[in-house]
Amino acid sequence: MDALATVAMGAVTLGRTTIGLIVRPYETYRRIVDHGRASELTAIAILLSLYFALASVVKIATFRPFIFTRQFVILFLAAVGSYGVTVGAFWLAGLILKAKIRLTALLVAWGYTFLPTVMWFFITSLLYVILPPPRTTSLMGLAFSGLFLVFSVTLLWWKVMLSYLAIRFALRLDVPRIIFACAIVFPIVAGYSALMYYWGIFKVPFL
Repeated sequence: MDALATVAMGAVTLGRTTIGLIVRPYETYRRIVDHGRASELTAIAILLSLYFALASVVKIATFRPFIFTRQFVILFLAAVGSYGVTVGAFWLAGLILKAKIRLTALLVAWGYTFLPTVMWFFITSLLYVILPPPRTTSLMGLAFSGLFLVFSVTLLWWKVMLSYLAIRFALRLDVPRIIFACAIVFPIVAGYSALMYYWGIFKVPFL
């Protein structure tokens, strides 16, 4: 029951924080960095697991336990690798810039930047099942494509904003040094994403 209660509390915390990141992102990120706990990453990891389970079913199409488990493990480890590479790169950039780094704060803060990513991939996978390609060029088809584009751009903007706030508060950097940090990190993350694409794990970077 203790483990179940911990998971339930984590889910409630994740839900409240998600709402806060939508309506009050600035204040919410200050709270995450000042009071966030590494245990909050468990709820995010469970959310990622649910998505990768769905993605594995969609990709495999038929339920074959061994192939399903293998696909799930590959996707999950690749996402964890993406998280680790990005956090490690920002930690390195922080050292170069002599930032006041709090590793736990950086880990939790960057973990929450995965929320827009998971939402986008969840919706994309569900739409693939509900409205599989090829999609028509009718008025309804074009309207659907337009709405999906607006949805994607909105989540991308949210992702960029959360990423900025994570770096801003976790590393205590001003705007010029954030730009410099990103200049260090982007080539590293781009290289990792290119490997994921080359190996056929993620066609779209899971960042």
